[in-house]
Amino acid sequence: MGIVEVVAPDEASRFTGYGAELAEIQRIRAQKIQPTARALHLKAHLGAVGKLVVNAGTQARLGVFESERSWPVYVRFSNGSSQHQSDKKPDVRGFAVKLVGVPGRKIISGLEDAVTQDFLFINDPALPFRDPEEFMAFVRAAQGGPAKLLPRLISGVGFRRAFAILRRAISSPKVTSFAGHTFHTAAPISFGTTAAKLALVPAPSEALPAIAGDDFLRGDLVRRLRAGALSWSLKAQFFVDEQSTPIEDASVVWAGPWTDLGTLTLFKQDPESARGQQVSELVESFSFDPWHSLPAHRPLGAIMRARAGAYRASVMERKAAAEPTTVIEL
Repeated sequence: MGIVEVVAPDEASRFTGYGAELAEIQRIRAQKIQPTARALHLKAHLGAVGKLVVNAGTQARLGVFESERSWPVYVRFSNGSSQHQSDKKPDVRGFAVKLVGVPGRKIISGLEDAVTQDFLFINDPALPFRDPEEFMAFVRAAQGGPAKLLPRLISGVGFRRAFAILRRAISSPKVTSFAGHTFHTAAPISFGTTAAKLALVPAPSEALPAIAGDDFLRGDLVRRLRAGALSWSLKAQFFVDEQSTPIEDASVVWAGPWTDLGTLTLFKQDPESARGQQVSELVESFSFDPWHSLPAHRPLGAIMRARAGAYRASVMERKAAAEPTTVIEL
């Protein structure tokens, strides 16, 4: 059975409206915080450089995984909230990867000739939200702060779904270290004529004492990158059928085996050195967008289609930097 996307007749206009809402949130953030503040994934831990070494099997040799080679990368680690809050609070953790030097036409209008490819990961194999409407209801509810979140979410999606979304969000495995956690694309992307979800599975790393404070995730990354390289195995989980691997419902954890694609390695580096700060500042100026992609890896499903307009509006609003053509040498 092939993959099928179900597109509602009014989808384009609704998603344009969602993009405008997120752009307005970003304008408010810019006034209160800084002109380049993001609407979501506001708090960055740091940016880093490394490489993705591709060694995909025959089934997965497509797009950026077509041949055995190495791609230089930029990585951004972040918290998903639209608030700049303590790492101790429950939140999505983001792991964004930008491959540099990728030839071929890209999907986004105006960036077709950019030589980059983005993959975005979070700390959960699926989203708490089934569709863009639930996601936007949560974003709206969150703008009033924690005290107003639940009643506003109930108003947006109803009692049962509000509690299901919050229960799913709260029950996500806690990230105590980016170096020891598996990250997922959560929503599917194209893989040629089929679809896949991707995951970054960490290589074994040393158990270190916990770091105190509101920024312990950054502190852990800094000490580990100063000590040596960090690695994750990149894997793909392929579409089977609409029951076990649905395209449109982003809240379902897919079932099925994983296939190796390659190894992502962040080089030994000091994020707090002058060069390390330069890397982080540069990474922070970039946009990371799942639609900044080769057609072979096009995002799939309503959540991903909604992201297309929302990310465009966000990027234009905060005037993100041009796509890089090289990666800074350490």
